[in-house]
Amino acid sequence: MKKKNLWISTIAALATSVALAGCGSTYYFAGRTLPPSGLPNRVLIAVQNPSVLSKGLLVIVDGYYDQRSGFDGAPASFSISGFGGALPITIQNMPEEQFGAVYGSGDGSLSIVSYASEKTTSTVRTLPDPSSGVLMTRNGNWVFAASQPAHFLTVESVATGGEIGLSLPNVYRVSVNPAGSVALAFVQNSPYVYYPHMLAAAQTIAYSGGPSTWPKAAVDCEPQNAPSWCLFQMQSPDHSYVDAAGITEYYGAPLAFDHPIKAVFSSDGGTAYILSCGPECGGTTSAYTPVPIAPMIFLPNQYSGQLPTVSALANATVAIPGGASNALVDASTMYVVGQEPQSINGQTLFAGHLTVVNLANNAISSSAAISDGTPEAMSRMVLGDDNTLWIAMTGCTTGVRAVTGAAGGYGCLTMYNTSTNAVTQIEPYIGDATGIAAVTGLHKLYAAEGGQVYIYSTVDGTSINNEFVTVTGTAYDVAYMDATNDIDNTVY
Repeated sequence: MKKKNLWISTIAALATSVALAGCGSTYYFAGRTLPPSGLPNRVLIAVQNPSVLSKGLLVIVDGYYDQRSGFDGAPASFSISGFGGALPITIQNMPEEQFGAVYGSGDGSLSIVSYASEKTTSTVRTLPDPSSGVLMTRNGNWVFAASQPAHFLTVESVATGGEIGLSLPNVYRVSVNPAGSVALAFVQNSPYVYYPHMLAAAQTIAYSGGPSTWPKAAVDCEPQNAPSWCLFQMQSPDHSYVDAAGITEYYGAPLAFDHPIKAVFSSDGGTAYILSCGPECGGTTSAYTPVPIAPMIFLPNQYSGQLPTVSALANATVAIPGGASNALVDASTMYVVGQEPQSINGQTLFAGHLTVVNLANNAISSSAAISDGTPEAMSRMVLGDDNTLWIAMTGCTTGVRAVTGAAGGYGCLTMYNTSTNAVTQIEPYIGDATGIAAVTGLHKLYAAEGGQVYIYSTVDGTSINNEFVTVTGTAYDVAYMDATNDIDNTVY
């Protein structure tokens, strides 16, 4: 069907939706509310410094026609109203829940954007600035922020605005499972992983002024005079203790990893695949370790439970020779990305690497060279149409390809065909790839590269005309607001 005809059909469908509004129907697909813009394929762009009077703007573009304006030129542009964040750098995209969480590094704000109304509905109280990792749970109840300069893991209740700062020196990453029941915190150059736990009333006595022999000591509990949250280190369940509420708590030797940096989760949220970046972060062996985390709940009146023993943890760890600093889980397949150190002419350079793992048997099924990037920097990964996986890197000019002048160029964006294992290096180099979004169903990928918006075909990786989606200012992240599910999200 030609685009013009499809647009006419879309207008007719939208008109029908409006006509049915009197009957209580304002939906256009999957029970979602018809947006004010009337656009069915919206791409959200986080723009920094769009003018001398503003440090941030959230622009909406039509992902079907690839333009900022309406079909007939009116309105001239679309944007999220009420947004006031400074220097937005991440969009946590949650289309199933019909909202997004936008973090502004300039003021530490986390703005909650309603996709249904195309408005900022609330702004979470200023978080420690800057935060190297900020995540909101999908149920919208909690925000976790890792602030390395402040040495705090912040836990904030969206409903009450209450904020707890748990002391954790050098904390720099945080991961949250899909159910929002477990958060894991990672410390740079440390082998340990930590998790916050909300205390029940009976536990409060044990954690504040309780028996001095209580063995499972928390790293920190806040507020100190009447704790409501505590931070624990992952420990082996070699010993047990019955707490004041009669619940058996387990403790033992700390569970150690080789420079853990992040966790990704199984589809049911019950298993955390903890990534150890190893040599990329100054360690020895890059790997991932599956850890059951279902008992580690921080919901009210529930308690943390058993973790694997130290020996069981070691046996479960799977080495990933090419590096493991980011990953994406798709059913029983996990795509692991990292930077592999190589010695070239006495200089240590890093080369991008992708490893494909079958989670059914924890076996490596294939691997491929991809875009290089800055060691330990967080890459972006998203699945697109036509069996494609897209990987965005920053700092690709410092890698093996750029320094040695290797054939194939040194662009920061890679398209990987998950069916044929073929790699397409997107060239030419146009800057760091800081954001990507798969416009599923339309065979496109939007990318923020070098501060501007670009579009690529998922069929063959070729460029699509971006003339009418370019922005004034610095485009830093992109998100497909009308994706069918939350998988279309690179901030997780």
